[in-house]
Amino acid sequence: MSEPQAKPARNTRTLIGRVVSDKRAKTVTVLVERRAAHELYGKIVARSRKYHAHDEQGEYKMGDLVEIAEGRPISKTKSWTVTRLVEKARLV
Repeated sequence: MSEPQAKPARNTRTLIGRVVSDKRAKTVTVLVERRAAHELYGKIVARSRKYHAHDEQGEYKMGDLVEIAEGRPISKTKSWTVTRLVEKARLV
């Protein structure tokens, strides 16, 4: 008899960004910045996008650097979940 094989992990998209808002219940807004070449001029410019990510315990605060992973839609604007804390926010 063969052993039941473990399901292979799905290859989900992950991004790393900074929490810019934690005002909503169980949700954080994460700003993800990327560098890309300008289409016409070729200069490297910073592009950014905000994602709403699910945070069940409300443990991530403004300024934290977090990793988010894409998943099933949780609400109208939310289909990402926070998977881990990369760096805690520094106090100024």
